[in-house]
Amino acid sequence: MSAEDLEKYETEMELTLYREYRDVVGIFKYVVETDRRFYLCNQVDVKARSEGGDVFFEISMSDCWVWDMYRPARFAKNVKVLTFKDVNVEELQPAEIDPPK
Repeated sequence: MSAEDLEKYETEMELTLYREYRDVVGIFKYVVETDRRFYLCNQVDVKARSEGGDVFFEISMSDCWVWDMYRPARFAKNVKVLTFKDVNVEELQPAEIDPPK
């Protein structure tokens, strides 16, 4: 497979992922961003934890969709993430979940 073929494949995968996102965003209430992933979910709980002087975040989500073009199944019933980096949680408003067609 040439570099051009690989680039074309990744571009097609990203477009497919965006189309899926556009189709499902309306059924979710929250957007959660971590340093590694982007999630849509209907329930989210973020807890700051401390252990040995280090602070980390424990994020629990349910009814999730994961933005990851390499995952064979992007829907997950429950997701738990542990991270030492920033976490952004936003509640979606109906006007915000209507992406351009």
